[in-house]
Amino acid sequence: MQGKKHYTEKLFTHFQLSERVPTDNIYRRLKEELDLSFLRSATAGCYGQEGQKSIDPVVFFKLLLVGYLENLNSDRRIIEHARMRLDILYFIGYDIDEELPWHSTLSRTRALYGEEVFLELFRQVLKMCIDKGMVSGRRQAVDSAYIKANASLDSLVEKQVLADAQTFTEKLKENEAEAQKKTL
Repeated sequence: MQGKKHYTEKLFTHFQLSERVPTDNIYRRLKEELDLSFLRSATAGCYGQEGQKSIDPVVFFKLLLVGYLENLNSDRRIIEHARMRLDILYFIGYDIDEELPWHSTLSRTRALYGEEVFLELFRQVLKMCIDKGMVSGRRQAVDSAYIKANASLDSLVEKQVLADAQTFTEKLKENEAEAQKKTL
């Protein structure tokens, strides 16, 4: 007999992201391996003592790391992508019913730090990922063909990834400028 799935949304449910994200998932492993708490003290001088609380610098850099790893070169796409992925929500420390920061918060925070500070800190985050064996090679886009990354020597991998941080940052700025032109 043919079955038919009936869906009725539950009003209440017990759900924990930690139970849904597999132990070998890259974002679970990054969450366990990376201690990015140094970012708060490294960026403390960029903030005043009054006003609204900003996005946590650790969350900000985790979101940009997601953008880098997922080859998302627009702040809007980073937030939209993160909103739909349980593993990324777990990585950045947000629950499924928590509202993510507005996409423009990412570009404003990047501007607040300044390009030099942002790039230096982002490179430190990438270097930590490399040192833990979590990131290697350059970002790649694959279109219906398997391409093996990292055919280079290990000593060159770190330099490539850290140099690619600049390219990623430039793409984010280009897309931000295009989005602003469209709104005018």
